[in-house]
Amino acid sequence: MKVLLTGSTGLVGKNVLEHPRIGDFEIVAPNSKELNLLNYAAVKQFLQKEQPSIIIHAAGKVGGILANTQDPIGFLLKNLDVGRNLVWAAKQTGVKRLINLGTSSMYPRNAPNPLKEEMLLTGEFEPTNEGYALAKVTVARLCKYISQDDPDYKYKTFIPCNLYGKWDKFDPNISHMIPGIIYRIYQAKQQNLSKIEIWGNPTTRREFLYAGDLADCLIHALDNFDSLPLTMNVGLGFDYSVEEYYSMIAKALNYQGQFVSDDSKPVGMDKKVVDVEKLKEWGWKAKTSLEEGIKTTCDFFINQK
Repeated sequence: MKVLLTGSTGLVGKNVLEHPRIGDFEIVAPNSKELNLLNYAAVKQFLQKEQPSIIIHAAGKVGGILANTQDPIGFLLKNLDVGRNLVWAAKQTGVKRLINLGTSSMYPRNAPNPLKEEMLLTGEFEPTNEGYALAKVTVARLCKYISQDDPDYKYKTFIPCNLYGKWDKFDPNISHMIPGIIYRIYQAKQQNLSKIEIWGNPTTRREFLYAGDLADCLIHALDNFDSLPLTMNVGLGFDYSVEEYYSMIAKALNYQGQFVSDDSKPVGMDKKVVDVEKLKEWGWKAKTSLEEGIKTTCDFFINQK
């Protein structure tokens, strides 16, 4: 099976390429210089040349709340353009199988938890990542429309919960929550600081999936594509408080200081847990515990430093 993987230098892409079974497939994993997804003509030409059996679309502009609020235009345009270009070029060049990666940010801000796939587009988005969500839900809808228009084309969308793991972005100006906390606690320990701020409300809850587990789910999807639902959440189905994440990361980094909350920082949704019933029925579940995933991620960060 010839697999085209976009976003091969990002968090998801790197973890897919490190999967123990990646050698079972013929992988085409161009970087942005080898394939400019913002150029439709270049994308179409690349697909005509390579003719992959299936595409895993993991490329895009990603970042945490701070990055999203500072650059909503960039998050909207880049994710919309790369997704539209790839999906439509795939259709035009006869690539009949595609897995598109969405985001749990696609769900309405006031939707009841757990978030079911049927809740998409039933309410307004969370303002702190609205641009990103608009782009992602549009590409997911394009995949759905193509699949409905021509049954020979199976373009399916994964909706992962928040991700973390090796190869993440740790700069707190652009990072998601867990890598940002790792960076800040590491710096606090290096500087012998006795206190560190928790951004936002410490009781806010979040669901985080280890990126290596998402990679495993994608490999499972390559083996079981036909039984894969058109749209499916990928997550744990349960969450932890922000304070619990801080405490677990502090333990992994052996930081003994205290935490104080800073309510001036943006928080986002109070709770966001995806429903995993379809995922269970399909036959996959995450294998990495939070403690194990955080330790591996902290070790990776320290080694990279």
